[in-house]
Amino acid sequence: MYLLDADVFVQAKNLHYGFDFCPAFWDWIDDQQRLGSVRSIEKVQEELVAGGDELADWAQQRGTELFLRPDGAVLPSLRAVSAWASGGGYEPAAVTIFLQAADYYLVSHAHATGAVVVTHEVPSESVRKIKIPDACIGLDVRCITPFQMLRTEGARFVLPPAA
Repeated sequence: MYLLDADVFVQAKNLHYGFDFCPAFWDWIDDQQRLGSVRSIEKVQEELVAGGDELADWAQQRGTELFLRPDGAVLPSLRAVSAWASGGGYEPAAVTIFLQAADYYLVSHAHATGAVVVTHEVPSESVRKIKIPDACIGLDVRCITPFQMLRTEGARFVLPPAA
């Protein structure tokens, strides 16, 4: 299972797969969700809904079918990710911000379930901000880009033949 970060949805809407010119991407997300292979988490949905735009409406309509709520199985991973962040040499403010953000819950959910995190973020050497890939590396959670996911899953957004 893949767990998508908020930036996957936001960049898709704003750049690569706008609702107006590439609805196939959004249909693919819905299809993969029904198959159980693509999901996200409730905290990501909250971030998207706060945007108050067409992506917010889209996310709101998907509910818990796409955006998973944390359950009891995630609690030990929340503790493990928190311990990793606190002991990782990051500035205290970076740890505080990370533990309040959806990123913390996303990595924890993936850690608990063995899911693959999908994000546009890249690793960083900075101690001022905890990046998702760094947390994934530190916790042995697989992390890939949306483009890697789409290629791995054989996604194809092809126009029908011209009449």
